[in-house]
Amino acid sequence: MKISFYGAARSVTGSRHLIEAGSTQILLDCGMFQGRRQQSDHLNRRLGFDVQRVNAVLLSHAHIDHSGALPILAKEKFKGPVYMTSATADLTSLMLQDSARIQKNDSTYINKKENRRGNRRLSPYYDTKDVRSIIQRFSTVRYGKTIRISPRIKAEFYDAGHILGSSSIWLKHTHHGHSVSVLFSGDLGRTNMPILRDPEPPPTCDVLILESTYGDRIHEEGNDVMKQKARELVAHAQQHQSKIIVPAFAIGRTQELVMHIKELVQSHEIDPLPIFIDSPLASKATDIFRRHPECFDQKTYKTFTDQADPFAAKYIRYVSSVQESQALNNMPGPCVIISASGMCEGGRVLHHLKHAVQDERNIIALVGFQAEHTLGRKLIEEWETVPIFGRPISRRAKIVRFNGLSAHADRNDLLDYVRAIDPLPSQIFVVHGEERQSFSLAAALRDEHPTIDVTVPELGSTHRI
Repeated sequence: MKISFYGAARSVTGSRHLIEAGSTQILLDCGMFQGRRQQSDHLNRRLGFDVQRVNAVLLSHAHIDHSGALPILAKEKFKGPVYMTSATADLTSLMLQDSARIQKNDSTYINKKENRRGNRRLSPYYDTKDVRSIIQRFSTVRYGKTIRISPRIKAEFYDAGHILGSSSIWLKHTHHGHSVSVLFSGDLGRTNMPILRDPEPPPTCDVLILESTYGDRIHEEGNDVMKQKARELVAHAQQHQSKIIVPAFAIGRTQELVMHIKELVQSHEIDPLPIFIDSPLASKATDIFRRHPECFDQKTYKTFTDQADPFAAKYIRYVSSVQESQALNNMPGPCVIISASGMCEGGRVLHHLKHAVQDERNIIALVGFQAEHTLGRKLIEEWETVPIFGRPISRRAKIVRFNGLSAHADRNDLLDYVRAIDPLPSQIFVVHGEERQSFSLAAALRDEHPTIDVTVPELGSTHRI
């Protein structure tokens, strides 16, 4: 068997890992790169492998950095199945349709400006026809059920606890009585987080492909710290009539934020203030959450089955039309605007940031991981001038980071995940992390488990297992 890494190798986005076993090729994830415009554009237009030789795709979850390049497979005549859980299928269908729409809108907006300067036009990676074509190839699986990919390869999906329907994926190849098993962690979630069940324990494997998004740090920000930050933000907004802009992933972070805010209001720890969920995608994704209570933890499931909607309140409004979204930019505070995308690389949040970031009364609250070279990373690093729609804009708004809302396992969680594999794997490939995070986690794994061959693969590298 061979594994080739065509994405999320020494970087956080563009998850694409190709497994070759005999004449069978299986692609784990097919994500979109995000970050530096020219580099990402190059990597998103050239997947790096022969699409028509791929027999099947196994998708860990719906986030765009894991699923966003799937329609490119259809565009290049991929004919195999794409396996995923039912919740992931619903969310991915929604995400890809939205991605095609955003690409079209952003291309139109940017090209309108660039044409005046005589620059080349920007074209979308795919359109809605390509999205419909790949959706027709979706095949849903249940957690823990064995599926047969080929006569010699079987697979199982395990709950990763990261977002609705997310999975770790186990593969086993058997040939002439010899077998090799591979476990792809996908993006691992955390324990005791709202809405979703905790990640399942990992199955035994020979080779582990392990994410490392937070491989060099611990989530030290507990619930009490987050509550105190939230109280301070609301007090600031009410005192200064300011806006709190929250760039949030439409899937997962938005729903968790809504539940956290509701709990703070219900416990009288903060006063209610208008909250606008300005993302058609988030609104539709929330409906999908309602359709999949089988993924909920016990507390959320009980709330749901007791006929109380965990994602609704009188002061929370889901914004759908462009006109309503535009009106928010001229509306005075105090208010909270939650809008996608989470890394500030597209979508309506860019327009809200463009209007809000120059006002020192306003707050930009960042609640998820911000990949290198993204606008979100520049905001976290508190650049004085940030590029929005290709134009430099002065930043005067206050930047606040909520580490405790991350849906990613931290360093300790990842080390615990490896310890739980019995017997330990012989090989570990550390992926889906920037170099600092990946190498830090790899060093910790080598120190603790000197018998394991730990590798941080380079982009485009191939390894025998």
